[in-house]
Amino acid sequence: MNTFKKLTLKNMELKNRVVMPPMCMYSSDETGKAGEFHYNHYVTRAIGGVGLIILESTGVVKNGRTTDKDLGIWSDEHIENLKKLVNGVKKHGSKIAIQLNHGGRKYTGVSGEAVAPSAIKFDKESILPKELTKDEIQEIILSFKEAAIRADKAGFDAIEIHGAHGYLIHQFLSPLSNLRIDEYGGSIKNRTKFLKEILEAVAEVWPKEKAIFLRVSSYDYKEGGLDLNAMVEIINDVKEYIDIVHVSTGGLIPAEIEVYPGYQVNFSSEIKDRCNIPTIAVGLITDVKMAEEIISNNRADLVAIGRELLRNPYFVLNEAKSRNIKVDYPEQYKGAF
Repeated sequence: MNTFKKLTLKNMELKNRVVMPPMCMYSSDETGKAGEFHYNHYVTRAIGGVGLIILESTGVVKNGRTTDKDLGIWSDEHIENLKKLVNGVKKHGSKIAIQLNHGGRKYTGVSGEAVAPSAIKFDKESILPKELTKDEIQEIILSFKEAAIRADKAGFDAIEIHGAHGYLIHQFLSPLSNLRIDEYGGSIKNRTKFLKEILEAVAEVWPKEKAIFLRVSSYDYKEGGLDLNAMVEIINDVKEYIDIVHVSTGGLIPAEIEVYPGYQVNFSSEIKDRCNIPTIAVGLITDVKMAEEIISNNRADLVAIGRELLRNPYFVLNEAKSRNIKVDYPEQYKGAF
């Protein structure tokens, strides 16, 4: 089965096509450090055979998290615990990436104020964010760059820049949340400038042999917002800096979204074809039959399985056993397989 075939991105060889996507665990504290739960949580999925684990959204600054219980990477003090986690995952044969993020107006903690490209609330109940100055924009870009340096020191195999789900980069990209009249607003090229400058800064310090992922929301589910055509244009503008696109939808504004198994896969397929770039498909994918259809029909190169991996850390091993597919079962568990 193609789901169990290897894939190479830069110097990273994945043993299968199954990805554990970033899912916030809200299990840190104001320090933002990874702890015992994070170690056990991620290493268990590595023992369970996942090809690639992408660590949950990790704030490049304190107020770049979504809550004060999210992980952080704004300080060198975060490196030690992250390195321990990385080593634990790699010991069991999985590769590991980290998602670097700034929550922008979606920050709900008390470690600083919420900021955004424009002073527009996420919803009626949210606080009004502060509009970023150009100097503050440059400081955030530098924070992504410094976070990439720390991620490399911690030993991550890849990094993912979070440009989706209504967080700060997405807020700059969408005309619904970016009403700026300077060079960071207006045209789609200007709205892409913040993302492009982050990727340029990260590329200066991230090892050339390691992959850079980009997470995007390819549809805002509202007229006047981002749609697939706009996202194709954005990705084509920045794809020289990235190696694969992790394709989602939504998150910018409250919206009624009809969800069903694989509801976002067509967006992945279109971006893969129209941007000529590898993609990760995501969206209520719960079994290997679905993954196999997506990969075998060339609709994506990797498949992210989130909720099912929360329920079943040994998803990959169990699916392989049920199909008589030979994989490297953990020595300690071979008696069960």
